[in-house]
Amino acid sequence: MSLNFTGSTPLWIVLFFAAGLICIIKGGDLFVDAASWIAEASGIPKFIIGATIVSFATTLPEMLVSVFAALEGSADIAVGNAVGSVTANVGLIMCLSLVCMECAMSRKQFGVKACLLLAAVLVLFAFTRDGQLSIGESVFILLIFAGFVVESLIAARREQGTEDTERPAVNGKTIAVNIVKFVVGAAAIVLGAQLLIDNGSAIASLLGVPDAIVAATMIAIGTSLPELVTTLTAIRKKQSSLSVGNIIGANIMDLTLIMPLCSLILGKPLTVENQGMLLDIPACLIICAAALVPALWKGKFQRWIGFLIGGLYVVYLIVMFACFGA
Repeated sequence: MSLNFTGSTPLWIVLFFAAGLICIIKGGDLFVDAASWIAEASGIPKFIIGATIVSFATTLPEMLVSVFAALEGSADIAVGNAVGSVTANVGLIMCLSLVCMECAMSRKQFGVKACLLLAAVLVLFAFTRDGQLSIGESVFILLIFAGFVVESLIAARREQGTEDTERPAVNGKTIAVNIVKFVVGAAAIVLGAQLLIDNGSAIASLLGVPDAIVAATMIAIGTSLPELVTTLTAIRKKQSSLSVGNIIGANIMDLTLIMPLCSLILGKPLTVENQGMLLDIPACLIICAAALVPALWKGKFQRWIGFLIGGLYVVYLIVMFACFGA
């Protein structure tokens, strides 16, 4: 299915691209709300909801954009979006959070997840030096994701304690409303992902910009908007740990699910173009290390880390357009 509306004027292509962003944002809101309600109403503990359904739902936009792109033969969009979303989450969104307020969390809270994120980026960097991600390598990366899920459930159970889970009101009307929200939200995400891919490629063609750059910037930032909204809400409520924790968890899922799934669905190695191999993945590694290593050392996400990763993200964008923009 192609939704770039061949023959449309540039204005309409931009409008369709914007419509894709709106579908993903609003669809994600509906999907997360409905999934949480369904899980809570069924009696599943909140920590399991947060560690599985909601986390997966916030990663769904990036996942669908990359999978659809891979199926349509646009491997550079698949890779650029997956890695670019992680880089944007850290260099842009975590930067915003830390510059506005420092984040004090114990190493016990974020240490294992931070190490898993660094391990995921390092492994991806090592595996893609030959310009592709093989099926065997994809399976190995998925094992890191499995470790993340297990650790999340164990940590959440430990921190949950004896806290009771309050069930929402359940009646015919609320059941129907949440099932509709679930279905409509999922459909909107799928539609939005398709609009982003097809019209993002059309915009790249109109501007003479490579698909990989559009994927690593416009599409990556667009699919990271749920994390941005979460961060802005957390800043307003002075809950920096919520923002940082959400970004770390979402990034692990982005790195350990999206590209491996693309490779497995295609049934062949996923091609990693020069921009991804030489710039996007190394930059992701450097920016993630700059954010996490000092925090692991100091036991605190300090404000200067926010300025550092923000500066590195700007350098990354400048190098991208200077070296790969032609």
